[in-house]
Amino acid sequence: MPGIAVSKCVLVVGATAGIGRALALAIWALPSKPTVIVAGRRKERLEELVKKGLDDGDGRIKALQVDLTAARDSLKAFTEHTLREYPDVRKACLIFVFVRSHTYMHSQLDSVVFSAGIQHITDFSKPEEIDLDGKQPPPDSLLFFFPYNVSSSYPDFTSEVNINYIAIVTLITFFLPHFLKLSTEGRPTFIIPISSMLAIVPSGTLSDYCAMKAALHSLSLSLHSNLASTNVHIMEILPPLVESELHDNQGTSEALSKIWMPLDTYTKYAMEGLLRGDVNIVTPNHEWLWEKFEKDKIGETPMSLHRKHSSYSSV
Repeated sequence: MPGIAVSKCVLVVGATAGIGRALALAIWALPSKPTVIVAGRRKERLEELVKKGLDDGDGRIKALQVDLTAARDSLKAFTEHTLREYPDVRKACLIFVFVRSHTYMHSQLDSVVFSAGIQHITDFSKPEEIDLDGKQPPPDSLLFFFPYNVSSSYPDFTSEVNINYIAIVTLITFFLPHFLKLSTEGRPTFIIPISSMLAIVPSGTLSDYCAMKAALHSLSLSLHSNLASTNVHIMEILPPLVESELHDNQGTSEALSKIWMPLDTYTKYAMEGLLRGDVNIVTPNHEWLWEKFEKDKIGETPMSLHRKHSSYSSV
């Protein structure tokens, strides 16, 4: 499978912090010199990234905004705006979605990286404390928006489902017709969800987050199988506990910093996987976990497993 080096225009949704920002800059620095469109809520951070591109003289970093909690019609309008404003021409485009998407003028979007995510603690041993009707929006570092139809209330439980899964499925659905068209023209395109190793071994106190990451992981496997005959490629990134702002709203960053993987170290591993074109990108020290629980699923379907294990056939 081809790797990220063939992408020429990179849209990074959720690029204002953490893994999204680090990968956006790492892809921008590739020798292939792709254009990178960064997306995120905090305008000053987007401007900082754009300025970095200008200071280096090539202006290959662009910026956009989108709200993944917006209604489906707004997400569709955003997709159409992206493809309409940056429609054409011989260069490709990668999209990172920590919650956002966009393409570059004189380039054609050919990849999407979905890095969007928020995380809340859900302790089902204390169901009365689970917030199904929250009134406070998530922290700036965890929500990214397009300049219209911004929600004013974000229930913790519901927002995790929407941002970590539903919005990603929605955007994939909206972008796929464009990618499939490019596929018929012989051009490789990429859908790159960022899930989590918590999709494999969940945490008891992050129930909703782990469930949505498991759903995204399952979706990635299904897409890989469903699109196998096309030139649309799936590369799923499964980070372990990595240095980020994701935990700041929980007050756990200081404790977790003693055991998490430094962001620079993780970015190196993730980029190596993207360049190889790995279907699933896992760090070396977590490969044993992947091989134990997940490796044999790649390329399988319920029917292929049925054929391999005839003992499951009806008598």
